[in-house]
Amino acid sequence: MDDYSSQRRKSSNQLVGIGLVVVVHVLILWVVNSGLARSFVKKIQKPVEAVLLEEKKPELPPPPPPPPAPVKNVPPPPVFVPPSDVQVSAPSTANAISAVTSTPTPVVVAPVVNTPPPVRTPAVVNSANCVKPEYPSVSKRLEEEGTVNLRFLIGIDGKVLEASIEKSSGYRRLDEAAREGLSRCQFTAATVGGKPEQAWATMKYTWRLD
Repeated sequence: MDDYSSQRRKSSNQLVGIGLVVVVHVLILWVVNSGLARSFVKKIQKPVEAVLLEEKKPELPPPPPPPPAPVKNVPPPPVFVPPSDVQVSAPSTANAISAVTSTPTPVVVAPVVNTPPPVRTPAVVNSANCVKPEYPSVSKRLEEEGTVNLRFLIGIDGKVLEASIEKSSGYRRLDEAAREGLSRCQFTAATVGGKPEQAWATMKYTWRLD
């Protein structure tokens, strides 16, 4: 009997629980259909406002004071002029230097001496030691005549160092004969201030048949 009564209590409890579950589901359906759930969802979905906190900026120091205005041209202070009846005594000059004298240093001016330029003398041929050039035989036969200008470089010993033809006579045989013959002549060397120096000398020689 006890088992049977306990089984009936359990079955009754299960029926009650099932009935409660059914009632809850019915209420949920009714709430959904009636729109209460929609209003509840709308209340929950309100926009969330975000408030940004402004960062506090550091306080800036006050600006520097403006520069002072430029000073305009201020007129000079008036010059004090003592009245005519006031006598101004000069400071004592007992210890002052009364006069300063100085003796100028004499300036010695050296006399300007005009030094004359050194005297130059040209080279000169010694005619006593100069042999007359020999007339070329071919030129004689062909009756060749003419004047040749020669140029000689004379050393300090009076000897000819170099000889050249400055102007031809028109015949090469006569030019070469004159250059070769007169190069053996002895000269007096040119001088500068009495000292011999190397210099050039010119000479003319005329070929003429007797």
